[in-house]
Amino acid sequence: MEQQRQPSLDFFLGATTPAGFKGYFPQLAQEKDRQLYLIKSGPGCGKSTLMKTLAQRASGPVQRIHCASDPDSLDGVVFAQPCAAVLDATPPHSLEPTAPGADEVVVSLYHTLDAPALHVHQEEIQQLLARNQALRGRASRYVASAGSLLLDSRRAEACCANFDKVRRYVKRLCTRLLPRTGETPQEQLRLLSAVTPKGMVFYRSTVETAAQRVILFRDEYGAVSRLLLELIRAEALARGHSIITCPCAMHPEDKIDHILIPALSLAFVTDNSWHPVQISGAQAVCCTRFLDREHLAGYRARLRFNTRAAGELLDQAVALMAQAKSCHDELENYYRAAVDFAQVDKAAQDCARMLGLL
Repeated sequence: MEQQRQPSLDFFLGATTPAGFKGYFPQLAQEKDRQLYLIKSGPGCGKSTLMKTLAQRASGPVQRIHCASDPDSLDGVVFAQPCAAVLDATPPHSLEPTAPGADEVVVSLYHTLDAPALHVHQEEIQQLLARNQALRGRASRYVASAGSLLLDSRRAEACCANFDKVRRYVKRLCTRLLPRTGETPQEQLRLLSAVTPKGMVFYRSTVETAAQRVILFRDEYGAVSRLLLELIRAEALARGHSIITCPCAMHPEDKIDHILIPALSLAFVTDNSWHPVQISGAQAVCCTRFLDREHLAGYRARLRFNTRAAGELLDQAVALMAQAKSCHDELENYYRAAVDFAQVDKAAQDCARMLGLL
């Protein structure tokens, strides 16, 4: 009988944020017992196709790591069995081996390139690289401006929040849902959403796949949900639960948006207009219960302006990212014409063999 394929989980591992590109590739590399396969190649040389092939061959569950610059492409695949990950190790998320062979295996595809054929188009390639970088830089500045406005809204909401009430609520919630295990917990850092050329992409299906019980915190401005998720994270780890922590795509350095606890089939997620969750059967918690609504009403004009202006700025960022992707697509055309894909297929076979997928 054919083995039933396990559903995969979709994440990002890096994104354009107000602080520039933020990635969690080094953190994944440090996950316990994780063997890494680092793919080195040029654009359009088959890295994503290779990883999609490996993901399809896996009999166990996998995490598909999507590229925020092109969500249809993969930046990586994380396997449960074996405990391994195959990653695109080229910029903007370059990775170099620290213990070659022991912890990492470098899979180079540079030998598949016809360098003389590319050299003929050296000037065009350099121009496309420069244009792509300029467009991404402009998009990043729009994201930074939007992030500043959203942070201002969060601070306004924080002035109206009863944080002691939040802490008491989390204690009761965790006592009910998170039994103590006595185990040593592990934490994975992943992104469930990102600003992309397609707009804000949120992988709701990952939550639905990972959890039968979903606690949904409705919080438009993020001050209350920020503390809720920080406290839940601390409690989950203290009680011995391994978790997947999903930082906010706009403020990953200081705000968590979602926490998944697959072993309990449990998820805590943040719902707002930037990534509406809309999961059937979710237990919704309206975060205005922790706010002084009369006090918050005094900020109404400021909050409306911030939301509208941030939306327009992010629309501009998305448009620039789409232009950058078109530029990158042109760049890939030059490389595809110079790649020996038969050798790429052989490298994919070699990877599958090393991962025990054949």
